[in-house]
Amino acid sequence: MEFTGTGIGQGVAVGPTVRMPEPLPEPDDVPSTRSAAEEAERASASMSAVARDLQQRGETAGGTAGDVLEAQAMMAEDPSLTELVTQATGSGKTAERAVFEAFASFRDQLAAMGGYLGERAADLDDVSQRVIAHLRGVAAPGVPQPDKPFVLVARDLAPADTALLDLDKVLALVTSDGGPTSHTAILAREKSIVAIVGTADALTIGDGTQVVVDAAAGTVTTDPSAEAIADAEARIAQRREAASAPLTPGALADGTPVPLLANLGSGDAAASAVELGAEGVGLFRTEFLFLDAGSTAPSVEEQTQHYVRVLEAFAGKKVTVRVLDAGADKPLPFLNDAPEENPALGLRGLRALRASENILRDQLTALAAADAQTDADLWVMAPMVSTLEETEYFVALAHEFGLKTAGIMVEVPSIALLAKPALAASDFASIGTNDLTQYTLAADRLLGTVASFQDPWHPAVLRLISEVGQAGAESGKPVGICGEAAADPLLAVVLVGLGATTLSMSPSALADVRLSLARFDSNAAQRLASIALDAHDAASARSAVTDAAPSLQKE
Repeated sequence: MEFTGTGIGQGVAVGPTVRMPEPLPEPDDVPSTRSAAEEAERASASMSAVARDLQQRGETAGGTAGDVLEAQAMMAEDPSLTELVTQATGSGKTAERAVFEAFASFRDQLAAMGGYLGERAADLDDVSQRVIAHLRGVAAPGVPQPDKPFVLVARDLAPADTALLDLDKVLALVTSDGGPTSHTAILAREKSIVAIVGTADALTIGDGTQVVVDAAAGTVTTDPSAEAIADAEARIAQRREAASAPLTPGALADGTPVPLLANLGSGDAAASAVELGAEGVGLFRTEFLFLDAGSTAPSVEEQTQHYVRVLEAFAGKKVTVRVLDAGADKPLPFLNDAPEENPALGLRGLRALRASENILRDQLTALAAADAQTDADLWVMAPMVSTLEETEYFVALAHEFGLKTAGIMVEVPSIALLAKPALAASDFASIGTNDLTQYTLAADRLLGTVASFQDPWHPAVLRLISEVGQAGAESGKPVGICGEAAADPLLAVVLVGLGATTLSMSPSALADVRLSLARFDSNAAQRLASIALDAHDAASARSAVTDAAPSLQKE
């Protein structure tokens, strides 16, 4: 039997499954036999203990995992949650029930918001479970620890579990919930764990079932044939060999350079990206710094220190920084936290920054200061640009602050169709394929119900990318890809054939993409791009390119 979901990365794994234990049962809603003060003190002590534990786990994990766990630790002692718990214990509820109800209330609010915060709702569930377990004096639900390597099957994984997985034991992750931006997905990418999220009916797979987990195909095959296992093991060996090969710059078989860059969310991940062969940074996401800042934006000094860390790690190399990409789907109290009917089409990205221009000006000030202190080649770009006027506004403002290379992200079809004048007005363009696919096919990329539409292989998306690629070639301006499409080894070749001059991805994908590019020359890449453009849907485009690729590979 075959199950499908969203693959994270390009890996493959073979092994027996182990199911994640079910969560603790909901605490009974019965009157407490203790005083309200005693129950409130019990709850406070357990919330503090869990916060300390998460903080320590974060310090051990480091990197993005550390940031995630630190955010969870803050959840455990959030003043608003503490107030709700105190109110509930004051009405006669037990500490366990008060914690359950308070966290559930916040969870429902986040889930209703959707977007980035909607994905964080599961994190609150995990913190709640840990606090209740501490109150009961039992172990918090966590990853099982069998003696042999296994494929972990779960409803979803909490950041505290994912961050500290034993990578010698966990061959792959398969979850029934979660999407490409869930913490399970984010941390799986960072740790190079084979993973498939949002796998319908995954929880029906029994313990001990032999499976092949193919992240590239987004499939989990139960009770695979001997031939399927042999094929998977051959691919595992091939990826291992590619990962251990000497690092070389990204290039096609004919020597055409295709710099391979990293997508990063924090400075902590810079060193490991360099070790994995990143030739620079194609997308540095700055929103994590702002999301962790609390009720006020981080100061210019705080931002400068943060940016310096990243730039110093890539001395002499390109580092492309995206200014704050936040708004209705990632509301910030100091930017825009007003609820919107459809946040994906609301006040987000550059639109939100223009409405609070002081935040944008402070960020550009900090970036200019960091640039002056380091030797990296700093590029800055604006998210969610949809018009030529927005392009001209941002590029002029960035240049006003002394930032020499300023460009735009192409995530909205309108600006892709205006690629020629947009590139005439900017220094470069970077295509965010995740959002470009979402807006082209009118399918929210965080909604599982329309996940099948979120496929960058769709010819409509590829045609828009081709428009930008052609405009870049005619104007002599660079065109990068910084969406996860660049991490698909075969699609990466197609993207180069469409005119992409650089590819940026999760560092764990660099080895696979480098190997794939080296198999095709420029003519082959353009031929594969043409084949994809002639297809009628994503599935046929992928199939046609896959079928044609072997005959176009170079020995």
